[in-house]
Amino acid sequence: MTTPHSYRILVIGGSAGSMTVLTKLIKELPATFPMPVMIVIHRLKNVQSELGTLLSGKQKITEPDDKELLLPGHIYLAPQNYHFLIEADGTISLDYSELVNFSRPAIDLSFESAALAFGNAAVGILLSGANKDGAAGLCHIAASGGTAIVQDPQTAEFNTMPQAALDLCSGIQTMSVNDIIRYLRNISTKINVDK
Repeated sequence: MTTPHSYRILVIGGSAGSMTVLTKLIKELPATFPMPVMIVIHRLKNVQSELGTLLSGKQKITEPDDKELLLPGHIYLAPQNYHFLIEADGTISLDYSELVNFSRPAIDLSFESAALAFGNAAVGILLSGANKDGAAGLCHIAASGGTAIVQDPQTAEFNTMPQAALDLCSGIQTMSVNDIIRYLRNISTKINVDK
């Protein structure tokens, strides 16, 4: 497996069964992780959520404001009931348009916007989930030359989401949770992140 010389964004998506894995990934991220991280998780709308606090480890996780600039080393959690998008200038766009795949935020839209904004400098990771949201978006990342990864469906609590991506297109890598952690550590030590 080759490591591109430059990454600019990491987007992690998940739904049912993904919290345990996501918590582990965030906990294992180096404190000096060199690029912005976007987390897009399906959660109940209009219900008070402490998800950001629950996930926080070495790094603080924040729910961003609209038009906020993505910064390296920051972790951003998609706010409840808003699509979480990236603009070409590296700013965040929070969108209240209709649901996609019965979801808002929709993982598909976040992955697609990362592919459009950053092309082959985007990394997308799709975790456990019980629907197909994220599959088409991850294919956009793969098609743009970015790195597209799914949690091994055999290890996912709900394998529908990662399997849907594998079924939909080529160019997607399957990794165990420990392999994903190793990959992210490799990113933090061996690549040059363009500012």
